Amino acid sequence: MKEGVMKIVFLLAACFSILAVALICIFLFANGVPAIWKIGVLDFLLGQKWMPANQLFGIFPMIVGSVYVTAGAIIVGVPMGILCAVFLARFCPERLYKIVKPAVSLLAGIPSIVYGFFGLVVIVPIMQDLTGGNGKGVLTASILLGIMILPTVIGVSESAIRAVPNSYYEGALALGATHERSVFFTLLPAAKQGILAGVILGVGRAIGETMAVIMIAGNQPVVPDSIFGGVRTLTANIVMEMGYAADLHREALLGTGVVLFVFILIINLSFSALKRRRS
Repeated sequence: MKEGVMKIVFLLAACFSILAVALICIFLFANGVPAIWKIGVLDFLLGQKWMPANQLFGIFPMIVGSVYVTAGAIIVGVPMGILCAVFLARFCPERLYKIVKPAVSLLAGIPSIVYGFFGLVVIVPIMQDLTGGNGKGVLTASILLGIMILPTVIGVSESAIRAVPNSYYEGALALGATHERSVFFTLLPAAKQGILAGVILGVGRAIGETMAVIMIAGNQPVVPDSIFGGVRTLTANIVMEMGYAADLHREALLGTGVVLFVFILIINLSFSALKRRRS
């Protein structure tokens, strides 16, 4: 009887999760898609001017900004996160592990606004000294987002590496491989699906981040001409203007949410297809 009751409880929880996602999709598309058609699909997606006062709602600069910042976060955070996970799983001494692992876990609990203050006080002045500009731009946001996705990438990747049977490692050693070669050429390929899952979660975090990006990205709705130029992402555009938007302006922001949702969906499907192809 207890097992039957718990089975129903788990089923209801799963159905509630699916229902929540469905309701979000329905609300987003029902309110955003009509605005996109009203503005014009090409004018909305490829327009390079965002001037609500003049009824110009082109989000192409924000799309480019989101792509640049996300790609930069992947370049900065993913290699560092995977290497750190390898170190924690196979190279880290036990005493040091007890210090490093809680520190990495603590990174996941730091609020986004605190990361933003860190970027504003530490990273932006460094970039000002290096570039001579105001220090706010694509590279600054990419570095900060790369740091923010580290806990996700490290945690999932370490779990995936530890989940590989130890017989793989022992077999590589028996064939004459060194410890390093056994880890990097045997354990890592065996854990690639779990590592890829960590990368996907990290990319989702980078795309959806808002507050920290607003503080250090420059918030300029133009296509950046370099990695040091100011940029505005899709999420930042929604947060900055939703509080006072009305009528078509508000609908255009909801349409921006639709584009962001589709953007994340395409990335997740691409990673899933890549994972199936490699497996």
